[in-house]
Amino acid sequence: MSTFEFLLQGLVAAMEPMNLLYALIGVTLGTAVGVLPGIGPALTVALLLPVTYRLDPTGSLIMFAGIYYGGMYGGSTTSILLNTPGESASIVTALEGNKMARAGRGGPALATSAIGSFVAGLIATLLLAFLAPYVVQIAIKFGPREYFALMVLAFVTVSSAFGDSALRGLTALFVGLAFSVVGIDQLTGQTRLAFGVPDLLDGIEVTTMAVAMFAIGETLFIAAQGMRGPETVEAVKGSVWMNAQDWARSWKPWLRGTVIGFPIGAMPAGGAEIGTFLSYATEKRLTKHPEEFGNGAIEGVAGPEAANNASAAGTLVPLLTLGLPTTATAAIMLAGFQQYGLQPGPLLFATNPQLVWGLIASLLIANGMLLVLNLPLIGLWVKLLTIPKPWLYSGILVFATLGTIGANPSVFELGMLLTFGLLGYVMRVFGYPIAPVVVGLILGPLAEQQLRRALAISQGDVTYLFTSPIAAVLFVVAALAFIVPLILRIRGRGEVLSQMAANED
Repeated sequence: MSTFEFLLQGLVAAMEPMNLLYALIGVTLGTAVGVLPGIGPALTVALLLPVTYRLDPTGSLIMFAGIYYGGMYGGSTTSILLNTPGESASIVTALEGNKMARAGRGGPALATSAIGSFVAGLIATLLLAFLAPYVVQIAIKFGPREYFALMVLAFVTVSSAFGDSALRGLTALFVGLAFSVVGIDQLTGQTRLAFGVPDLLDGIEVTTMAVAMFAIGETLFIAAQGMRGPETVEAVKGSVWMNAQDWARSWKPWLRGTVIGFPIGAMPAGGAEIGTFLSYATEKRLTKHPEEFGNGAIEGVAGPEAANNASAAGTLVPLLTLGLPTTATAAIMLAGFQQYGLQPGPLLFATNPQLVWGLIASLLIANGMLLVLNLPLIGLWVKLLTIPKPWLYSGILVFATLGTIGANPSVFELGMLLTFGLLGYVMRVFGYPIAPVVVGLILGPLAEQQLRRALAISQGDVTYLFTSPIAAVLFVVAALAFIVPLILRIRGRGEVLSQMAANED
């Protein structure tokens, strides 16, 4: 069957009434939580991960994808109206969007953000649908050594692409790898690092760790900072619709942002923040209104927001086809798959085509739902920004705890939730990234299994790992992954920092 036929089948599955309901619930929850200040898509998805636990896999993953896209949409509202980016990818949106809101143009800023996100999400999702089968054709030839090389690439990616220090990223990764060996060895049946605790024989629950590290740890970190004075929510004045000039100045940045964001999101060393920085720098060079940059240029909102959402779809290419997470949110989504015993990769397209294509098709539907939800209901989302922070973060703690109890009703699991939450807090205090810990826990057993299989085939010859052309290329890409993010970030952030410095002057 052709990709088009698979996509049509996926649309039929995604259009089933229950799946449409799951998509609507997902985008609504994702937007609502994503709008809240200081909460990015990764925390949103982690917090709502236990909500999907009791659903069937297809409905759950459709809701999960809706939560993911909704969280990406919601973050722009916070950045524009509150000047509080929920994640690094929203910094540029806050830079120009909040200036527009202060000048009484918050409506057009939100509109160009929402429509640009829709355009970018639509194009990027179609690219995902038509590129994924080609990646799968390559990945299906992988053997143990190629898969191990892919796992190494994933480890290097999350170590170098998250945080400001590759050394801290590696440290966080090895913490996750240490947690991944807890339990019973799948090949020998021996118990490892369980310390006689029966609850640890099955290993550490990925869902518990994800919720603890992202939701509990972030909440404790915010609470420890204390009150920083009242935050001002800029009112949306006038119409939320764009005038003819706004449309004329936005549509090209939407397309350019999509072209920049999608491939960077799909790169093993990608990340949405890189695409937004490069999009901002591109729009600044190409604009016919350079005097407005730093004072509320609509291109500075349209391009980066399109790049942000295109990158979100781009991260699903390596995630679905190779099982390779390139962002913190993708790592949580990988945990969502694994809670149903599903491992993203080329075999998933062969064994569960209805699920995969239904998921991809649901992204198209969720994208349309978000456009309908965001603009007409902007007044409702703005009211969420007025929730006092003590109420907000205490609510997150309660919700995370209840979700964990619902997924794993155990006192021991609650103890693990608190322990990993405290670990997440300590890591944030000392500047260690969280995503490598979760990725290490998820991919550690797979990497160990493939390594041991490859060494068994070669009778212990380590050079066997590097004799495959595909594995060799992956190892080379892994080596480059240490350097590429640093270069891209320095170039992109240099533009933003110089702009911010100019604004202060």
